[in-house]
Amino acid sequence: MSGKRLRNRKKIEDIANERIGILTGLSVRALMSGRPDRAVRYVDLSLRICGKTKVSMPEGFAFCKECKMPLIPGVNQRVRVCRERVISTCGNCGHIKR
Repeated sequence: MSGKRLRNRKKIEDIANERIGILTGLSVRALMSGRPDRAVRYVDLSLRICGKTKVSMPEGFAFCKECKMPLIPGVNQRVRVCRERVISTCGNCGHIKR
């Protein structure tokens, strides 16, 4: 019985990772094409999938925890190094992450 559950869990994780990858790619593309509302919606959907399936977001994908906007350095994210700390500021809402 537990073997079947593990297989189902693995399938769910695979599907979730695939969909999250698609949504994060779409969010970056939407932001670059001037559709920030869609970019936020795609990040929100991927976070919902992460919460339902207990899967984490991809490693290289950064987003603002406050406004759910995908962060791209030089486009809508400011990155500074101050006293051995990396300070990241969202260009949309001004949220600071250290």
